[in-house]
Amino acid sequence: MPGRRRLIPLACALAVDMFGSGLFLPMSLLYFTEVAGLSLSTVGVLLSVATVASLPVPLLVGHVAHRFRPIDRVILAQVVQGAAFLAYGWARSPAAVLVVAMLAAIGQRLFWSSFFSVVAGLGESGEDRQHTDRRYAVTGMIQMASMGAGTLVGGLVVAYGWYQPVVVVNAATFLVSAVLLLAVPRDPLAPAGGPVAGGYRAMLRDRPYLLLIAVNTIFALCSVFIGVALPVYLIEALPAPDWLVGPLLAANTVLLASGQALAVRLVRPLSRPRGLALAGVLWVVWALLYAAAVRVPGALLVPYLLMGLIFFAAADLIHAPLSNALSAAAAPPAQRDRYLAVYQYCFAFANILAPVFFTALYARGPAVPWLALAAVTAVATVIVHAIDGSLTAREEAAREPAAS
Repeated sequence: MPGRRRLIPLACALAVDMFGSGLFLPMSLLYFTEVAGLSLSTVGVLLSVATVASLPVPLLVGHVAHRFRPIDRVILAQVVQGAAFLAYGWARSPAAVLVVAMLAAIGQRLFWSSFFSVVAGLGESGEDRQHTDRRYAVTGMIQMASMGAGTLVGGLVVAYGWYQPVVVVNAATFLVSAVLLLAVPRDPLAPAGGPVAGGYRAMLRDRPYLLLIAVNTIFALCSVFIGVALPVYLIEALPAPDWLVGPLLAANTVLLASGQALAVRLVRPLSRPRGLALAGVLWVVWALLYAAAVRVPGALLVPYLLMGLIFFAAADLIHAPLSNALSAAAAPPAQRDRYLAVYQYCFAFANILAPVFFTALYARGPAVPWLALAAVTAVATVIVHAIDGSLTAREEAAREPAAS
């Protein structure tokens, strides 16, 4: 019960944040074309530059993690993002758009580089794995449900062209989230001027953790690949109705928003690395099924794609909570904040890689990207299974002092 009470303010803050982000998502490109009058190609370049400019943030967060509480960094991230979206209303020139987009991207990167340290820090002394995994599952479900609800409303709002009010509402959600986060319990700061154990050199020598980051980059690529590849694949390569894209993605969102706690319960007998390996196998099956969709008759295509989506959703349901829980449990306790900050590069690299990976391979044939994804995911699955013993031993070693 105490752990649940500690999670409530964080959950409320996350729900408000994700609803606002989902609300803005459908108009993230349209806003600057419709309001600022910039061309779509210009906006795309500016947003890409802003994203690249935010990439050093996790390294900087890891460098100063011992000086600032994770929750304070998250609150700062929300204030920065809120200020950025308030400034959106005055951004009309390309230079102004670039500045506010960079501010928003830096705030977002700061948030995700610190958020899971907050989640990890909410654990009680001697907490067992089941409660830990459930906490990560709950935060993941809240994230998906709130963002899905916001995206649904945002899609309706786009039809009416209410761009400016949505930007203001999104800014307000960040600031409200920051206020709610003030109620999250704070861990004590390390003594000022005290020694910091290890550093990035030590991390670069930590081969099991580096392999975990590499594996999760591939798994994160699978997770974001569906949103990048599926619309083009369905519309251009398959005899499927164009309207099917929306329902497939919506069904996936509903499953992710409702099923993570159940998935955690079902894979409880497996170690976390083996649970991730199971997710990898499911993603390989999904990618192979979708690669073969080009040979499925049109009359059977819709149920076939829905069946394939089940494998994708099952993999994502397992991966989302276990990967975050494992990244925290496998990190040395004295450097957990630094490790978790760097771990977020998995998702940054996956989002950058996915469009290039798909478009470059799609030119060689519509099934090629799916086959290539299945191949690299199979390699990642073998790797995470191979480092099971090392990572599980770390988890057990970390639990022993707490239990005693």
